[in-house]
Amino acid sequence: MSQKKTIVQEFMEFISRGNVIDLAVGVIIGGAFTAVVNSLVKNIMQPLISFLTGGVDGVSGLSVNLSGNSIDFSAFISAIINFLLTAAAVFAIIKAMNRFHAVKEAAAKRMGLEKPETPAAPEPRHCAYCFEEIADEATRCPHCTAKLAGYTNPDE
Repeated sequence: MSQKKTIVQEFMEFISRGNVIDLAVGVIIGGAFTAVVNSLVKNIMQPLISFLTGGVDGVSGLSVNLSGNSIDFSAFISAIINFLLTAAAVFAIIKAMNRFHAVKEAAAKRMGLEKPETPAAPEPRHCAYCFEEIADEATRCPHCTAKLAGYTNPDE
């Protein structure tokens, strides 16, 4: 007689799966990374741009009033600028991280601590007669039955 799992047991099984935990860690790290990028854009890049443009925050004065409905092009342009600043910040951070990893790998290589490279997979063999791919251990082509290099049969 099989036991039926309770909802709590099923939930605990679901939540303890590795991919759920990995996803949760990714979301948490993503939130922290978002805070860093937003701070870089808001507290460093935007004030620098404001200083360079003479103290103007964003783009202003580009709105059109259509019978009481306002189309605000300046807000849209400011959002595009914010997006580009955020993308540039993310690019700079990722570029710095990649450079750090390259330096770390080069140092490990100089010290002999690098992981051994996995050899590339050998090129597949092809039959000289029918040009079909064949296994490395085969002595006859499974497609056209041609005798391959290394074929020996004492009964022939």
